[in-house]
Amino acid sequence: MAPSSARLLLFLLPTPNLTPPPPVRRPRRAWAGIARCAPEAAASGGFVVIEDDLSELLQILPRDLRDNLQNEPRRDQLLEVILDLGRRPEARFLGNSGCQYLRDSEISQLELEEAQRAVGEFGGDNRAGIEGTLHRISAIRSRKGLVVGLTCRVGRAINGHVDMVRDLLNYKESILFLGRPGVGKTTVMREIARVLADEFQKRVVIVDTSNEIGGDGDIPHAAIGGARRMQVPEPSMQHRVMIEAVENHMPEVVIVDEIGTEAEAQACRSIAERGVMLIGTAHGERLANIIKNPVLTDLIGGVETVTLGDEEARARRTQKSILERKAPPTFPFLVEMRERHYWVTHRTERSVDMLLHGKKPLVEVRKKGNEFQVIIERWATYDGDGL
Repeated sequence: MAPSSARLLLFLLPTPNLTPPPPVRRPRRAWAGIARCAPEAAASGGFVVIEDDLSELLQILPRDLRDNLQNEPRRDQLLEVILDLGRRPEARFLGNSGCQYLRDSEISQLELEEAQRAVGEFGGDNRAGIEGTLHRISAIRSRKGLVVGLTCRVGRAINGHVDMVRDLLNYKESILFLGRPGVGKTTVMREIARVLADEFQKRVVIVDTSNEIGGDGDIPHAAIGGARRMQVPEPSMQHRVMIEAVENHMPEVVIVDEIGTEAEAQACRSIAERGVMLIGTAHGERLANIIKNPVLTDLIGGVETVTLGDEEARARRTQKSILERKAPPTFPFLVEMRERHYWVTHRTERSVDMLLHGKKPLVEVRKKGNEFQVIIERWATYDGDGL
């Protein structure tokens, strides 16, 4: 079926019969940076970038690199700076697949040590932050434990992503986001936390394992609005803090980034069974990745092998051993973030069942139009790899 004949401009889900949320009554905190619409945002989706103080990140770089980037006309699109021992420093920008070398000479051990001192202590996941900002610094270590490389990633709070799924939030059901690294999953988590806390007036708790959602330091960044933030001492303890958040703080919504272990998947199911809405991200680009991942498959209901009787197999016109979903999904909605402005939305239960039966489920494609409006298109040609 040709794509032009397969899509219809209509909603997959019925419009919920809900009254709009009450106006915000609590005073809003001031942003820690300058609010402006960055060039790339205005040109590709109408998102408003709340620019945190980029100079805080530049301060940890060698002086010549700092001066170079301060005069860079594309500094609003700066994504990350790479410092690897014995190699030329690189800058990477949004929208560009390549890199830009910042100088001809290589990074020295002394420069890495100075940058490390400016950052401070790294956690067990080899990540660190800069207090009061959303920037993230990740270390690469040698076999002896010495830092031989740094990835200095720019953290920005961006408003506008939530419009892509605002209608789904009204259902008060859990949503799982998938996507490759760098597509903006954590940014979406941050804005959803703010909207649910400030506009929907929900009790929101963020389980922030690497301080990526709420920023570094004990006081969370203003970008999460009135949501509360629980920090995680070690990445391996994330599942325990998730359960602690529900048992101790009575949230209506729990937000967790990078669900990646079986214990965390089980914690998600336990939380969902208590009637708490979950907003989370997981490792994987497509729903098919989660179905095939034995560690995370419980997020979408789990998969088991079922042996059919002869008559049932003939009636279904299939072999006797088939795959079936074994439980309701923890996340009723699943969103594949293909690009920053191009998302594919599933009703998880229906899509999993149809994929396991070898059929193509009906999904929604959500994207930004030329006038920055959200366009939702209905497709029937999803096959797990593309549309």
